[in-house]
Amino acid sequence: MRSKLFFVTALFFITVCTWVSCMNSDDSNDPALPDVVSYNFHIRPILSDKCFKCHGPDVSKQQAGLRLDYAKYAYAPLTKMKGAFAIVPGKPDESELYKRISSTDSSYMMPDPEAHLGALTPYQIKLFRKWIEQGAKYETHWAFVQPKKSALPNVQDKAWPKNEIDYFILAKQEEMGLKHNPEADKERLLKRVSLDLTGLPPTEQMMNQFMADKDPKAYEKMVDELLNTPQYGEKMAVHWLDIGRYADSYGYQDDNIRTQWPWRDWVIHAFNENMPYNQFITWQIAGDMLPNANKEEILATAFFRNHKYTEEGGIIPEEYRVEYNIDKTKTFGRGIIGLTVECAQCHDHKYDPISQKDYYQLYAFFNNSKEEGFEGDVGVSKPAKKPILNIDKEDLQNVLSFINYKDMSKLMVSVMGDRDTLRKTFILNRGVYDHPTYEVLPSAPKAVLFYDTVNLPRNRLGLAEWTVSKKNPLTARVFVNQMWQEIFGRGLVKTSGDFGMQGELPSHPELLDWLAVDFMDHGWDIKRLMKQIVTSATYRQSGNIVDDNNKKDPENVYLSRSPRLRVQAEFVKDIILASSGLLVKTIGGPSVKPYQPKGLWESATSGRGVLATYKQDKGDNLYRRGMYTFIKLTVPPPNMAIFDASNRDLCEVHRSITSTPLQALMMMNDPTVLEASRVLAQKLLEQKSSTDEKITRAFRRIICRMPDKKELDILKNYFGEQLQQFKQKKLNAPATIKVGEYPYDDKADVNSTAALMKVIVTIYNMEEAITKS
Repeated sequence: MRSKLFFVTALFFITVCTWVSCMNSDDSNDPALPDVVSYNFHIRPILSDKCFKCHGPDVSKQQAGLRLDYAKYAYAPLTKMKGAFAIVPGKPDESELYKRISSTDSSYMMPDPEAHLGALTPYQIKLFRKWIEQGAKYETHWAFVQPKKSALPNVQDKAWPKNEIDYFILAKQEEMGLKHNPEADKERLLKRVSLDLTGLPPTEQMMNQFMADKDPKAYEKMVDELLNTPQYGEKMAVHWLDIGRYADSYGYQDDNIRTQWPWRDWVIHAFNENMPYNQFITWQIAGDMLPNANKEEILATAFFRNHKYTEEGGIIPEEYRVEYNIDKTKTFGRGIIGLTVECAQCHDHKYDPISQKDYYQLYAFFNNSKEEGFEGDVGVSKPAKKPILNIDKEDLQNVLSFINYKDMSKLMVSVMGDRDTLRKTFILNRGVYDHPTYEVLPSAPKAVLFYDTVNLPRNRLGLAEWTVSKKNPLTARVFVNQMWQEIFGRGLVKTSGDFGMQGELPSHPELLDWLAVDFMDHGWDIKRLMKQIVTSATYRQSGNIVDDNNKKDPENVYLSRSPRLRVQAEFVKDIILASSGLLVKTIGGPSVKPYQPKGLWESATSGRGVLATYKQDKGDNLYRRGMYTFIKLTVPPPNMAIFDASNRDLCEVHRSITSTPLQALMMMNDPTVLEASRVLAQKLLEQKSSTDEKITRAFRRIICRMPDKKELDILKNYFGEQLQQFKQKKLNAPATIKVGEYPYDDKADVNSTAALMKVIVTIYNMEEAITKS
């Protein structure tokens, strides 16, 4: 017993000594302390992570009467410790904050061990000491400060930059000791930019044209060509459909059909017409309130009506009407100004300077809508909820000519529209619909931009003007960050839906601000922004991984290479259809129902309504782009869900990217992949060419480059092996090619078709097939 006690005591002593030693030692792995410690970029993230839970903006959760989010509170005398101050500028040893974070006494140290927030690291403690020594200067949160266009930084490698973006990227690389990659070869570069701007692989004609063009501006010319294709608008629209939570059903109970797809046609049209972003946003927030608003401007407001609706008879209408407005508020906050305003629905925001009053003042802009919490069943006869925009034949021939609709029946779309008499808005106690407290008037978060300073009407049109004001520090930043994310897979601010205190700091703050100001100064021109990004030297780099760079920057935050990214779910299908020649390039129109495993809808519905049973489409509708696939909210398209598509029930600004066995299984067995492989094999066998040439052409159409000798030999040998097995009846050729509804050529050799089909399936299953590198 004595020896056991001695062992436990000794172990405890060693552990404590080691911990204290670590607390007091210089960690050689820590970076050097900055010359000037910034509140925004060094101190505030630690406070937000470790302290604001108990000493932040949420008054109801504050402890010891202490707030650390503003200087006036942090410098004030502590109410529960006479003569003490949390922070004494210039004097860390007299600052209670520093004394507590550096203490090892569990009864005194902060954060309190019982809060389970974790102690500060030695490096973080040193940062606080130096910050206090330098005066403990507080700063307004970086995202709430109006962006400024700083001068381009000086760089050593002056030959590398192709436009302003590169100066900011290169300056960070040089600071980090990173070396940028050389430019990618023309084949990979063309595939990358074609996928980024149109969501489609380049055609053989485009590849031949680009490879033969020796003009130094050949790449820029190709970028212009891609930006001017109608497929550009489709590619850009997919991200906005995620933000606008577009779907083809209502999402509750029977999950019946609705017709919001004309809004999707408008989004595609707006991007193709290069509508300025400030106008794009204004119309979607308040197009119905513009002077003499036409039907296109009203249609744009369907953006806010894409949320789920209930059709259950036993609900309390007011509860759901409130829920619909909560959804609108969240969508505006997360999708347009990049803030988690929804956190203040029930109480003051715990981290950001957004009170519950701020939240309901923002909510009030949507609270005067004519929409109802319960309107009864809709179905085919009335697939929209009030207020409704009715679209007739004359509209389709004139102001709404971009809508693809051949049926002569009237179209109905749910849009915004306000009541004639103002509905009062109250702060809801704990966010509960039937617990109103104090009345509030419409206003926007004052921490972002004080609403009254711009003398705006207190309606959605005023909100739209506030949102796109050049004085608003968030709107342009948030959008250029989303576009950067679309191209590089990660925004300059990684948390693209949260620019608040808990969001990630920008990796390149000066570049983000430069792009935001430049974007506004050039008329909020989206195509110009996209061209700037994809013509930069940063974008054009190869994707090769260099060990030294990878060790210093494993997540490639500083972009010393092109990121290797799998395309989004919709574009997996697009690549397959386009490369096989099956793609029907019709723009817009109603959603379509392609191949889907049997029984999915039937097992997840009530058995009522027009969507109770999945009725697969025929003909051209099977070969439409992935973005037109019918989305039933309760049963999203499985092949898209497997590849991380948004389920569209809430606003989503960034999709996750996973790699799972199910993805490989889908690529090997999905009817679309097998059918496309069979059709491409048929087309290649019709040509008078060698086996090598057929395989090379298939490889080039799918992978968008020429195969090397090793790749070609492997595929040719596989073709030979499979052909022999089919001829010897060891494999069943007729059963192999019996897939899909595209007509089969009975005159074609069944064994050769099946063998070449399997080679093409193999090419589709190469990682490179659905990756932009």
